[in-house]
Amino acid sequence: MPVYLDEVEACVDRALATLGNRIVMGTPLGLGKPNQLINAFYRRAVANPAISLEILTALSLERPRARTDVEKQFLEPFVDRLFGDYPPLDYMQDLRNNTVPDNIVISEFYIKAGAMIGVLPIQSNYISTNYTFAARDINARGVNLIVQMVAQREIAGEKRLSLSCNTDITLDLYEMMQRRASEETPVLSIAQVHKELPFMLNKAIVPQDFFDVVVHNEAYNTTLFSAPNLSVSNTDFMLGLRASTLIKDGGTLQIGIGALGDAITYAALIRHNANAEYRKMVSDAADDEALIAATGGMDEFAAGLYGCSEMFVNGFLHLSKAGILKRCVYDDIGLQTLLDQGAINKQVSTATLVSLHEAGLIDSPLSQRDVEWLVRWGVLRENVAYSNGMLTIDDKTISADITDTSNLSDMTKFALGSELKHGVYMHGGFFIGPKDFYDALNNLSEEAMQGIAMDSVRTINRMSDVPLQSLQRRHARFINTGMMVTLGGAVVSDGLENGQVVSGVGGQYNFVAQAHELDDARSIICIRSTRGHGKKATSNIVASYGHTTIPRHLRDIVITEYGIADLRGKTDAEIILALISVADSRFQQTLLETAIAAGKVSPDTQLPEAWLQNTPEKIDRIIEKWRQAEFFPRYPLGCDFTEQEQALAQCLREVKALQADPAKLVTATIKSLLHDADDEAAAPFLNRVGLEHPDSAKDMILQQLLLLELEDHGYLKPL
Repeated sequence: MPVYLDEVEACVDRALATLGNRIVMGTPLGLGKPNQLINAFYRRAVANPAISLEILTALSLERPRARTDVEKQFLEPFVDRLFGDYPPLDYMQDLRNNTVPDNIVISEFYIKAGAMIGVLPIQSNYISTNYTFAARDINARGVNLIVQMVAQREIAGEKRLSLSCNTDITLDLYEMMQRRASEETPVLSIAQVHKELPFMLNKAIVPQDFFDVVVHNEAYNTTLFSAPNLSVSNTDFMLGLRASTLIKDGGTLQIGIGALGDAITYAALIRHNANAEYRKMVSDAADDEALIAATGGMDEFAAGLYGCSEMFVNGFLHLSKAGILKRCVYDDIGLQTLLDQGAINKQVSTATLVSLHEAGLIDSPLSQRDVEWLVRWGVLRENVAYSNGMLTIDDKTISADITDTSNLSDMTKFALGSELKHGVYMHGGFFIGPKDFYDALNNLSEEAMQGIAMDSVRTINRMSDVPLQSLQRRHARFINTGMMVTLGGAVVSDGLENGQVVSGVGGQYNFVAQAHELDDARSIICIRSTRGHGKKATSNIVASYGHTTIPRHLRDIVITEYGIADLRGKTDAEIILALISVADSRFQQTLLETAIAAGKVSPDTQLPEAWLQNTPEKIDRIIEKWRQAEFFPRYPLGCDFTEQEQALAQCLREVKALQADPAKLVTATIKSLLHDADDEAAAPFLNRVGLEHPDSAKDMILQQLLLLELEDHGYLKPL
């Protein structure tokens, strides 16, 4: 049984007494970090140079940071409301200031996208590894301490702990550490309880002796870090719409966090709940109907989907609530085989017993093993017992011979269950999301929660049991995002060619490789065709790049807002033209000329007229048309912003985009200075961002541009 302590400082004392002055700490990525506990170790090492502290982790979370005075005025009230008393990680500011003491090293294998470019300690100590290898690589660095935030619940009169949001690496790393402990290497595991962390079931519930020390203090129940839903751009809505057409009903889905994940979820919801309108939207998008029919579909999700994703995102709960995420898988190859063949279904009947017997999964008469197996999977009721060839149900006894029609009838009447048990509709490795996501998890019924299985990332991101997982993960669609794609089909997702790390490989490579390993799976990479605005816009489809995340030989499907490029098994020339066909038209001719100069396509190749219509204005027209019909809300999965904050966020983004296009900025500035605003209606907006009384020419112009945007978007009425 673990030792329970009240203070994190006492945990540090115990760790130093057990492990000595060299601490190599492994702590989960994202939400599962016990910040107060980590800070206690960090402060102790800062105060005592004799302590060597190495922290191995990923995705160290920070409150949003403002870059300008206006952003600060806008963000601070929102951040204070959303993050409350969330305790910052002390080492993050020191990393940014490059003031981490020499006796402390912080190494991460995944970083919040773009957050640490140019931060020397993070860039130099970054560990590049596939997610499935992270536990192995952390263990190889001699980790001797695991610290994690956990949930606690009393079960059968005993305190039990759940790894909750982070089974991903902890399950594997713990086993590796225990093997080293058996070789007389001291190791320690410490849990910090948080009362609001969802208590996840299945493998998330750990044995009583998993943790050596548990710190439980009400004062540590501070605000959980939440990732608010972001607004979805027209570009991302179109990407999500196209991606949703490739999802196969009855198949498997993996998606990621962020606006694009929300867009894919929302498009799937439209497909299921407003199918007639959905088909018209797809028609407007003008995608390849033959590819859609062969790879995905446009029908409602009658059979439903099974979620298998390293990150269990908020969107999966929305899909579950809508009746889309409902296809259950079972960790028994015989049972799963019959389900995939359609010989049985989730509902238990006489035919279930017959099919199980015909498939050789059970004998007749039933054996003790058969009865235990049938009870476990819900084919027989829990109160069915076996003895000497007979089944006992309460005070009734039935022969175990299922080939006898009379016995089979009695079994059906008295012993048969109603539906299969232990089915899983969602496998996930870790989660993080908005506050309402955590609330929804905490309020799920026991049955719904049983259908969510948090597990090791090595189990989810790779084929650890090929025969079984091939059945479970049928028609898998692994949908991820990339930064750029080369004309050769290689994808850039995690870094720049100068070596600066933007985020990390994470599990993207694992899912791409898995898509090629499974017979009917596809890897789908979504890439926004451009980045930047106006004259600063550049293409994300590039001739070549000095760094790649996914090699060209693992190319599969690439989607931009302009279309779907199916690259699998294609020649180099076919790939180049397919990617140019979904590039922004401003860059297509240059890409073509580069490919011709490189000797990869015929010199007489011409761009078809249809390709030359790939413009942002075209995408805006399609989405705005359907927005008028009350589709494509800017926050499709809900929002933590007030209505006023939503308006300001949208309009401030528009003003920022104008600054990248001098010609449009000049025109908008002149227009803004010549028009009058409703001062009374405008006052609350201006007060919220500190622009009610601008004290510089720059702020005065910013004020007028903001008012013009608020008016153009209908938040203010024109005078």
